[in-house]
Amino acid sequence: MLDETVKLPLAAAGEATERPIAIAIVAMGGQGGGVLTGWIVSLAENAGWVAQSTSVPGVAQRTGATIYYVEMMKPANGQRPILAQMPTPGDVDVVMASEFMEAGRSILRGIVTPDRTTLIASNHRSFAISEKSAPGKGIAESGAVVDAIGISARRQIIFDMDALATRNGSVISAAMFGALAGSGVLPFPIEDYHSVIGKDGRGVAASLRTFDRAFEQATRSPAPAAEPVEPEGASTDPVPETSSDARVAPLLARLRQELPQAAWSIAFAGLKKVVDFQDEAYGRQYLDTLRHVHAIDKEIGGDAQGFALTVTAAKYAANAMAYDDVIRVADLKTRSARRKRIEGEIGVGAQHILSTTEYMHPRMEEIAGMLPAGLANWLKRREGLYRWLDRRVNKGRRVRTYSPGSFLMLYTLAGLRGMRRRSLRHVEEEAHRTEWLDFAMEMARRNYELGVEVLKCRRLIKGYSDTHARGLSKFDRVIAEIGRIAGRKDAAGWARRLRETAIKDGEDADLDGLIRTMQSFA
Repeated sequence: MLDETVKLPLAAAGEATERPIAIAIVAMGGQGGGVLTGWIVSLAENAGWVAQSTSVPGVAQRTGATIYYVEMMKPANGQRPILAQMPTPGDVDVVMASEFMEAGRSILRGIVTPDRTTLIASNHRSFAISEKSAPGKGIAESGAVVDAIGISARRQIIFDMDALATRNGSVISAAMFGALAGSGVLPFPIEDYHSVIGKDGRGVAASLRTFDRAFEQATRSPAPAAEPVEPEGASTDPVPETSSDARVAPLLARLRQELPQAAWSIAFAGLKKVVDFQDEAYGRQYLDTLRHVHAIDKEIGGDAQGFALTVTAAKYAANAMAYDDVIRVADLKTRSARRKRIEGEIGVGAQHILSTTEYMHPRMEEIAGMLPAGLANWLKRREGLYRWLDRRVNKGRRVRTYSPGSFLMLYTLAGLRGMRRRSLRHVEEEAHRTEWLDFAMEMARRNYELGVEVLKCRRLIKGYSDTHARGLSKFDRVIAEIGRIAGRKDAAGWARRLRETAIKDGEDADLDGLIRTMQSFA
C-alpha cells in the first residue's frame, strides 16, 4: 500500500535579521575608481569584516563608466557570509558617482532608492563623447538629474569633489572617500580611514588633505542637489575702450562706428578670434564683411528686427574665417596656454612630469591644402602621383607633443601662418564663404527671417579632415533645399528644421527623410 502522506509547504523563514552593507561606485577611467574600491575593502578588512568587490568595466573616453560594487559584513558564529557580486535595486546603501550625469544614470538603473540609498556625487560635468562630438549643442540636460535626486535618494551629499581634489593636489577618489566617511554610513572611526590612505604609499599627504576637506564638507548641514558646474566656455565680452592685443586695439573705433550697438559684443568676440587666427589685416577684412552686411540690413529694414542679420553674421562669419586647418591645429597644440590648461585640469604639481600624446591621421588633402593654390592644383591633376603620396601620408601617427622633435615639427607648421592666404585651402574657404554670404543676403531681401536662418546654417561646418567633409556635405544639401523652397511663406521655419535635423543626425537618415517629405509637397 502506497504512503500518501501529505507534504505541507515549509513556513517562510522571515526576513534576514542581518544584511551586508552594499556600496556601488560609478567612476570614469582615470578617476581612481579602482583605488577607491580597494580603500573601502581594506577599511572593512582592517576592522575584521568580510568584504568583497567586483567591477564591470565600461568603455574608455567617456562612452561608459566602470561600476564597482562592494559588499561588507561582520562574520557571525565563525561563518563567513555569502556576498553578492552585483548591485540589486532596493539593496544598495550607498551609491558614489564621480560625475553628475553618472549619478543620473545610477538613478535610471534603479540602484538609488528613497528608502535606503545615500547618494554621494560630484556635481561637476565631464562631457561624454556623444556630447562633444555632436555638430550642435549636444550637452545633456542636467536639470532632470537634479529633480530626480530630490525624490530618488534617501539622503544626498553632493558638491564639486573634482575641484576640491584639484585645489588640494590630489584626485577625486580621495574626495569621495572623505565624503563616504562624512556620511556616517560605515561604522568605522576616521582614524581607520586615515590609516588606509597612509598605507597607500603614493601622494599620501595630498590625499589626506583632500580627504579631510571632503569630510568637513560632507558633515555640514545637508543642502539640496546643486546644478552641476559646467566647464566654462567662450564668453562675449563687452567692448572695452582699448585692448591688450595691439592688433585688435586699432580696430575698435571702426567696430563702434560701422556696426549697430546690438552687434558690438559678438562682433568684438569675432574680431579677437579672426585676428588671433591670422593678423590685423584679417580683422579689417572681417569688419569690411560686417559693414557690407549691415548696409544691406539697414536697406531692408533690419532696425525693426534688432539688426538680427548683422548680429548673426558677426558670429558665423568669424567662425567661417577662423576655419580649422593644419596650421591652426599645430598652433593651438603648441601654445603655452594649452599646456597650462591641461596642467590645471589634471592637477600637475612641481613634482610631476607632464607628457601628452596626440593622435594624428593626416590625409594628402590636408597637406595639399597648405600648399600655394597653383602648386596644389598642379599636384592634384597628377592623379597617379597624388594617390601615391596619399598612401604614404595617410597613416595614423602618435605624436608626443612636448618631445623636442615633435614640438619643433608642430611649431614649424604653426609658423606657416604667413603663407596661409596663398594656400589652396584659404582660396577655397574664401570662395565658399563669399558664396554663402551672397546667398544669405539674397534670401534676406526676399524674406528677412530666412536670410538669418541661412547664416545660421554655417553651424554645420566645423573641424577638419573627415569631420569637415561630412559637415560640408550636409551644408550643401541643406542650402540646396532651402533654395528650392525659398518662395514659400513658411520657408524660414522649414530652413530651421532642416538645419537642426542635419545637426542632430549623425547618419543622415533623418535628414534624407525630411528632404523627401518636403519634396513631396513643395
